Amino acid sequence: MSENSTKIKLLKLYEILRSETDEEHPISRIELSKRVHEQGVPCHVRTISRDIATLNKFGYEVVSFRKDRERYYYLPECDFSIPELKIMIDAVQAANFVTEKKTAELIEKIAMLGGSHRKELLKRNMAYFNSRKHSNECILYNVDGIEAAIRRKKRIAFNYFDLNEKKQRVYRPDEAGEKKRYEVEPIALILNEDNYYLMAYSDRHPDSTANYRLDRMDRVEVLEDSMLSPESEAKLNTVARYTTQAFKMYNGELAYVKLQFDRSLIGPVIDKFGENIMMRKDDMNNCTAKVLIQVAPTFFGWLAQFGDRMRIAEPESVIKKYRDHVNSIFVRVQDGSEND
Repeated sequence: MSENSTKIKLLKLYEILRSETDEEHPISRIELSKRVHEQGVPCHVRTISRDIATLNKFGYEVVSFRKDRERYYYLPECDFSIPELKIMIDAVQAANFVTEKKTAELIEKIAMLGGSHRKELLKRNMAYFNSRKHSNECILYNVDGIEAAIRRKKRIAFNYFDLNEKKQRVYRPDEAGEKKRYEVEPIALILNEDNYYLMAYSDRHPDSTANYRLDRMDRVEVLEDSMLSPESEAKLNTVARYTTQAFKMYNGELAYVKLQFDRSLIGPVIDKFGENIMMRKDDMNNCTAKVLIQVAPTFFGWLAQFGDRMRIAEPESVIKKYRDHVNSIFVRVQDGSEND
């Protein structure tokens, strides 16, 4: 047998052992030889032991044992355990930005990392729970293009759309009423609440960054004759802080606020702001925490769900904005009732 044929045979042996065996599912020497033959590679039973010894010699650990006068082989462990694979599968399912089609493809690939036997176990015990998947199949291409632009320090261009009541794309228009072509400097891709966002800088708004949902972006293009500005590169240092803000995907000024709340809300506060926030116990029933937020309707909406069990203690400026926000809602509800 030629040197190349021997290399191919060793490769096929290891592929079969990796994908089809584990401690509970060993493969016999005869069956292993047969499986390699089925893939069009000559493999004699008598050479299997020597081939396995070669794999072990070069660090590809293969366990062997004898049973009923036959020798069996298996790989002792996979790169990932079943719980680890299950977590990855559930994460893909939970991500709204991964379409139904791509979800099925990724689950198949992840399950295969555990080998054929674990694959069947994982898929048999899998629960389908996310019915809110988006339909933009271009999102992975968007990720690829944007990551390449960030790595190469290039600007990007794209169209951006919303969905109407018929789930049809409505593109953001320019001054002439045509599809607006956005040109921005990409800073980072951020996963937030099951959606993927592009954090970007534009010299039209030098004091802030903008966020765009990747599943709402179309015709993403890397602008080859461009470079990132020094201002944009400076924003890279703010990414870590930016992603730790509780309400980071909406416009609004940054502010520290002091929240006073019932002790029963400690869990929701930690879930939203993280375990490193400054919190103290006021009395047997109440706590206070100082948190960094973006003053925006999303924060006010989160706060309102707790009713009188949570309030903004300071600063007064944020208290006033919250009061104005609630009053504007009340006026709209009242006007609606009068019109009815």
